[in-house]
Amino acid sequence: MEKRKAISKKLRFEIFKRDGFQCAYCGQAPPVVILEIDHIEPKSKGGKDDINNYITACFDCNRGKKDIPLDKIPTKLSENIEVLKEREDQLSEYRKFIAKIERREKNDIEDINKIYTESYPGWELSDSFKSISLKRFLQSLPKHEIIEALKKSIYKFPKNTQENRNAATSYFCGICWNIIKGKGRQ
Repeated sequence: MEKRKAISKKLRFEIFKRDGFQCAYCGQAPPVVILEIDHIEPKSKGGKDDINNYITACFDCNRGKKDIPLDKIPTKLSENIEVLKEREDQLSEYRKFIAKIERREKNDIEDINKIYTESYPGWELSDSFKSISLKRFLQSLPKHEIIEALKKSIYKFPKNTQENRNAATSYFCGICWNIIKGKGRQ
């Protein structure tokens, strides 16, 4: 005989919460009934120990159902399926939106880096600078202000030397941070 796997208290609570603390079969709730967790597809018929195969049932309904598979999904479970579908749709749209933002940020960073590389041939902004500083600037400032700050920095330090590249980058960061902090434009 297979030993039954105990459902954790946390998972039991999540299932009760999902099902509105009511028996999915008869609709009764505590304190009138004692709630339990039932398998939608019985374990003896191949059902899994998975949150999507659990349902809230009162003691009497659970004993009455025994290991009989459901022919019809209870209303509460049907509503839960709709909620899960809606969540999946929302999550999918959210991921698409985040991917769109990330593509825009990547393109903006490459546009800014291109200005730097055109001004200092053979050099580009480091990956860490692009992924940390430029990304932070783009989250706080419009792209055109960042480009304007970079061009001012390059104009101030035009020669392609290590010293000038470092000075231009530092000056550029200073301009951006001053704008972010509200000190105005350089």
